[in-house]
Amino acid sequence: MESPSRPAHPSEPQPRGPWIFGRVLAGFVALLVIVAGGAGAGWYVRAQSLRIDTAAVLTSAGPAVVRVLATTCAGTGEASGVLIDNGRVLTAASAVDQPKSIVVVAPDGRIRRANLLATSADGVAILQSIGFDETPLRLPEADLDPKAERALVGYTAAGKQVVNAVGSEADPEPLSQFMNAAKLGSPVVSKSGELVGLITGDTVQASTIVPLTKLRGYVAQAPSGVTVGTLGDCPQSRGPQGAIAPELQVAGTPLALEVRQLLASYLTLENQQDFAALQALYSPRYARGMTEAVDREKHQTTYFFNPRITDLAPDGSSARMAYNVMYSPNAKGAGGQNCSRLDTRFALVRSRGKLVIDATKALGGAPACDT
Repeated sequence: MESPSRPAHPSEPQPRGPWIFGRVLAGFVALLVIVAGGAGAGWYVRAQSLRIDTAAVLTSAGPAVVRVLATTCAGTGEASGVLIDNGRVLTAASAVDQPKSIVVVAPDGRIRRANLLATSADGVAILQSIGFDETPLRLPEADLDPKAERALVGYTAAGKQVVNAVGSEADPEPLSQFMNAAKLGSPVVSKSGELVGLITGDTVQASTIVPLTKLRGYVAQAPSGVTVGTLGDCPQSRGPQGAIAPELQVAGTPLALEVRQLLASYLTLENQQDFAALQALYSPRYARGMTEAVDREKHQTTYFFNPRITDLAPDGSSARMAYNVMYSPNAKGAGGQNCSRLDTRFALVRSRGKLVIDATKALGGAPACDT
C-alpha cells in the first residue's frame, strides 16, 4: 500500500479554486459603471438639447420683433410686439388702451401704421399693420417641453432690441429682474425661434407670460377668447411719458450738448403735455405767440419720437432737428395722416443767461412717416 503523498513544503498554503461570487460582484459593478455612464451621457445630451443660445435666438427671431408706439386716452402707448402672419402683430393690450393712433417700428427703423383688431382678457392685443411683409414668427404645433429654456426678445426704453433668458416653464426666472415698460408685449421664444408665449400686464410689476395654449386660440382662423378692439374717443391723448433726447449728428461740443438738453426738454414736456412748464423754454417774444392754450391746441394728441439734431450754427443761433410726430388722423392739420416726418429749424437766443427757443420754421413739407 502506498501512503498519502504530502506536500513538499507543508507551510505553504494551497491555491484555491475560482471564487464565483467575487466574479459575479465584479461583473455587476462593471455593469453599473457602464449603465451609469450611459445614463449620465444621456442626461447630458438631453440637458444640452433643452438649453437655449440667446444670441442665436436674437438673430433668428429679432427681425419679427417690433416696437409699438401709440397715442391713447389712457396715456400708455409703448411696448414691444411680434409679427405673426399677414401683417398681424401681437402686443400688450395695456399699450394700446383706447388708442387714437398706433404705429409699429421695425428693427431697421421703418414705420408702419397699425389698427387695433381685438384684445383678450389676459392682456393680449392683436394689431393689423399696414404694409409689413417681414418673415413672421410661427407658433409650434406641439407644446414645448416644460424643462426647455426660453428667451424674451424685446426693446429697452431707448429703443434697443435685446434678448433675455427667462428660464423654463418648470423653472422660470423672475420677470422683474429684466423687465421695463417697453418690454411689455415682448414675445417669448423657444430654442428654435418659435413663439411660445407673450409678456403682458398693466404694469411692469404685474407682468406675466401668456402661454402658447392661449395664444393659439387668439390667432386661429376663427379666434376664440378675444373681443373686438375699441378706439379712443377722448379729445386729448398721450403717447409714452418717458424722457426723450435727440441723437446728435453734429460734433459734441459744449454748445451742442447745451442745445441738445434744451430740445430734449422741449420734446419731453410736449410728450408729457406739460404745456405750462414749456413756457420756461421760450423767449418772452415767442411765448407771447405760443401761449399755453395755443400749445395745447396744437399738440393735444401728438407724440414726438426718433429726434436727430442734424445742424447747428457755430454761434448757437439756430439748430435743425428732424423727428417723427404721431397724432390722431382727425387732429387739426393732420390731413388724415397719423404719422409725419418733420424737419424744423429752431431759432435760439439767450434769455437771462439761458438758451431758449425764439422761433421755429418748418423746412419742407410733412411727408407721412408710415410708408
